[in-house]
Amino acid sequence: MTHFDNDNKTTSYKKAGSLAKQMGNNNNFNQFAQTLSWLSAMNWTAKSLLAALTLTVMACSNSNTPASNTESKATEGETATVAAEGVTPITFWHSMSGELGETLDGIVADFNAANPEYKITAIYKGAYDESMNAGIAAFRAKQAPDILQVYEVGTATMMNAGDAIKPIQELSEEVGDPIDASQFVGAVAGYYSSMDGKLISMPFNSSTPVLYYNKDMYAKAGLPDRAPSTYNELKSDASALKKAGFCGYTTAWPTWVLVENFAAWHNIPFASKDNGFGGLDARLQLTQPLYKRLFSDLATMSKDGTFTYGGRGDAANTLFMSGKCGIFTGSSGSRAQVLKDGKFKFGIGKLPYYEDVAGAPQNSIIGGASLWVFNGKDANVYKGITKFFHHLSTPEVAATWHQKTGYVPVVKAGYDLTKSQGYYDKNPGTDIAVQSLSADTTAQSRGVRLGNLPEIREMEEGYMEQIFNGSMTVDVALAAMEDDGNKVLEQFESDNKK
Repeated sequence: MTHFDNDNKTTSYKKAGSLAKQMGNNNNFNQFAQTLSWLSAMNWTAKSLLAALTLTVMACSNSNTPASNTESKATEGETATVAAEGVTPITFWHSMSGELGETLDGIVADFNAANPEYKITAIYKGAYDESMNAGIAAFRAKQAPDILQVYEVGTATMMNAGDAIKPIQELSEEVGDPIDASQFVGAVAGYYSSMDGKLISMPFNSSTPVLYYNKDMYAKAGLPDRAPSTYNELKSDASALKKAGFCGYTTAWPTWVLVENFAAWHNIPFASKDNGFGGLDARLQLTQPLYKRLFSDLATMSKDGTFTYGGRGDAANTLFMSGKCGIFTGSSGSRAQVLKDGKFKFGIGKLPYYEDVAGAPQNSIIGGASLWVFNGKDANVYKGITKFFHHLSTPEVAATWHQKTGYVPVVKAGYDLTKSQGYYDKNPGTDIAVQSLSADTTAQSRGVRLGNLPEIREMEEGYMEQIFNGSMTVDVALAAMEDDGNKVLEQFESDNKK
């Protein structure tokens, strides 16, 4: 087992061992919990930890999505209410705070009222890294929740968890109430499915990056009321905003937006082996000409003040919400927060692209989270969980969740219902995220399934910061990202060979 000491933060990328296989036995759980403790001992900020442990984002967790400081009704210190006799209790740990948590509480309450033989207790366990840590600790203590919400970049790790996890399609078939994977948006279902197309976790809160622009700033800068669609337009608009006295462009979730989604949007590989879907021997491919072009442009924009690096994770959200920056790329799930905190008119567009790249734009990839079920539970618990998952995938619930939160409707019928209700006509731009995900995916645009991706993201952002502050050239930084990231992947492969 890898030993993690805490004497030097700079050794993180070389010393951090594999986070996968963590659930196969208690020793691996010890390793993962030790990793979390070690990261905390580095005195990293909460947002750095979130970025490092984002198994959106992405842009988007409750930090990858709109949230407030108010937690949902069931909080971390609470335990599931003891159910009445004849009622099967089900514990659901999640990371939805603020308005998200309140919306989720309402969905759970509706299910409980309609299914009195079950009692689901939704418990807020903190941000995604915190809830993951709590779930691991509970599993080690043989007190795991029945359902655990896990963010999307943890998918590879969870899939390598062995017998700790109960695949949800298999579960639903065993209880005689199959979940139909075809009802979900293809890009979402594909991400959470095994190589043979079987759903392993339940799609729930999915987001994708979009571009927001401040209409008031655009008007003051003499710009047309439209989102910049290309990088040439982005650079031109950012320059005009700067001349008008504003910050031009910033982005949340830098690696999710500028590395992973940039590759999918331009239909180039982020890593070999179909971005990791094809095997554990996947390796990063970050020294491609198009990556060099993007980061050279951003380095220039950073130098001339038209691009402002806002920090890791969702730290840059405040630069847009506060009215400082006029252009912002971030999670589609941030829309509710913009509506709540932004004191200005805004528009939404798709991610920018280089118009001379053949086939671009392709499609963006998802962030958010899915719901995982632990193995070894009672048959009645599994029946209740299956019923609850069917409840979540009804058109009405899917549409309500989408419209209230800004997450994309993971169920096709939820999108159809929302459209028929006239929601998109009344709220222009709210269908941009759905459109961005709607193309038939390719091997390069299906998504990313790499082990220890949080560690890779943290490493990448460290080098990106050096590009933006001018202390490292683009070529050197990208080569170092690729080399250090591949060392992490090599270790992951070694730790998870059958």
